[in-house]
Amino acid sequence: MKAILKNYRQSPRKTRLVGDAIVGKRAVDAIDQLRFMPKRAANPVLKLLESALVNALNTTGADKNDLIVKSVRVDKGIVLKRMMPRARGSAYRINKRTSHVAIELGLKETSVKASKSAKKVAVAPKKVAKKKVTTKKA
Repeated sequence: MKAILKNYRQSPRKTRLVGDAIVGKRAVDAIDQLRFMPKRAANPVLKLLESALVNALNTTGADKNDLIVKSVRVDKGIVLKRMMPRARGSAYRINKRTSHVAIELGLKETSVKASKSAKKVAVAPKKVAKKKVTTKKA
């Protein structure tokens, strides 16, 4: 239940801001949030999330309200190297960075699973013996 976008022409650092904003949210709420986010990367990530949602609905047949954004991974893609002419015949290098974005959806945990994990027995911390401090005169 995932979708991948490769070679998106924006730096991973800027794209990661959008990805981190939707992790852990319900897929429907994440779509609403991306629609009104004032970042350039929001629209491609929105399309990718909708694609992942359709993939999940077709493969599992689950209700779209039960799906959450499990993880959003934004990795570094290829770097296009360009030159910018500068004074006296020199040139600076410009790196045009790209991103690979992967969104994974999962089913929301039910309250039964949450209550099982809450019933774990707490282990008492071990007691550490205190060292005796002695002063030696030389």
